[in-house]
Amino acid sequence: MAEHDVVIVGGGPTGLMLAGELALAGIDVAIVEKRANQDVPGSRAGGLHARTLEVFDQRGIADWFIAEGTPHPHAYFHVALDISDFPTRHNYTLGLWQKHIERIMASWVAALPVTFHREREVAGFAQDERGVSVALAGGGSLRASYLVGCDGGRSIVRKTAGIAFDGWDATKSWLIAEASMREEPAWGFRHDAIGTHAIGKAEDGRARIVLTEARLSSAGDPTVQEVGAALATVYGTDFGIHDASWVSRFTDLSRQAAAYRERRVLLAGDAAHVHPPMGGQGLNLGVQDAANLGWKLAQVIKGTAPDSLLDTYQAERHPVAARVLRNTMAHVALQRRDERSLALDEYLTEFLAMDEPRKRMAAEVIGLGIRYDLGEGHPLLGRRMPDLDLLTAGGPLRVYSLLHEARPLLLNLGARGVLDAAIAPWADRLRRVDAGCEGPWELPVLGRVEAPSAVLIRPDGYVAWVGDGGDSGLADALATWFGPPAKA
Repeated sequence: MAEHDVVIVGGGPTGLMLAGELALAGIDVAIVEKRANQDVPGSRAGGLHARTLEVFDQRGIADWFIAEGTPHPHAYFHVALDISDFPTRHNYTLGLWQKHIERIMASWVAALPVTFHREREVAGFAQDERGVSVALAGGGSLRASYLVGCDGGRSIVRKTAGIAFDGWDATKSWLIAEASMREEPAWGFRHDAIGTHAIGKAEDGRARIVLTEARLSSAGDPTVQEVGAALATVYGTDFGIHDASWVSRFTDLSRQAAAYRERRVLLAGDAAHVHPPMGGQGLNLGVQDAANLGWKLAQVIKGTAPDSLLDTYQAERHPVAARVLRNTMAHVALQRRDERSLALDEYLTEFLAMDEPRKRMAAEVIGLGIRYDLGEGHPLLGRRMPDLDLLTAGGPLRVYSLLHEARPLLLNLGARGVLDAAIAPWADRLRRVDAGCEGPWELPVLGRVEAPSAVLIRPDGYVAWVGDGGDSGLADALATWFGPPAKA
């Protein structure tokens, strides 16, 4: 029986991100993945949002994705929302299909000490006080201190753990396909009484088709004949569709795990939440789940932080996903084409053309509006740290370059020596940098905020403490997030 600190079930974007985070922290991690490689049928998800790009930037790999993607200056909720004026280095959505995203992420993980058990599936597991025994289909088993289900909406990990998956049943369904056409199709969007439909070009030149179905269908994978019939209903012709490389169906089913943790078993990504793909939020949500969980799980395994730290994973990420579910449900409702819905459409479009509503909704969709509830205080507290330009003794640096090793960071921007006594018991657990910062401190939606004298930044890039000239509250924040002080 092979033993690991953590076994991750599922090697998609969420599982890869979590494995990378754990490996950077020195944790023995393995991925159980049913695919032989990272090949993905069809294009699937098609974009990376600003906060996800920042997360990749924090690990020094954002440029890998940017080099292959296409930046678009908009996010999307009902209408295109301009984000080109957002205070981030990544004020755009990066168009890049999931097959490329996974390939790039896998190349990052391949350079780290991560074990893969490919072409294997989990048949079940049993947990005890010390760990989890994982049975593999076809024989064999693994043992781990913790098991994390990143195995999608039909998660065997979630089901075996007995975690409820509550929410809303499907009311609408869509067909999606990539296929050749003998006739030139009607490119672009089309709206009718059924809903919204679209035909665009896939990378290989085929047509990429998304059709709202006249009636809800939750049957298995559809056929190219079904897609042809739906095309004929909407466009009056099937355009000679043939040679489909991918045909699938999705619905507006929306569900969320009641708990993200059951003792030594945790959930992330689609295993924890499913929703329709409006706004392109699913893949991004899963990657950010992993960034939140990874450093916490690593500290618990190392024994530097108590087991209760893992409870903050659900406390922080469950509300974020719950909001995404509401967001996508609203998006589906706004696609109705009756006269009353069209009247609402008109008013909402006018509303979202105003600066404040546009900024608030766009920040929510792209992940820059997230604030974890870490109590009252400076506006930075609980929000992601902006990637500011710093002046250090070693030369100019960006904040995110200091997070590449996924370690906590104390950034001292004030008088030298003031924080030394407070951080001494944690000196071996965090990186401390003295620096100066020129230019404004600006946050999405909120605008400019007062410059702090120091900030304590978690490995996921969120601010855990803000200084105002002294060290008040710093020791408490260090103990909360990075474990009790070392004994003298």
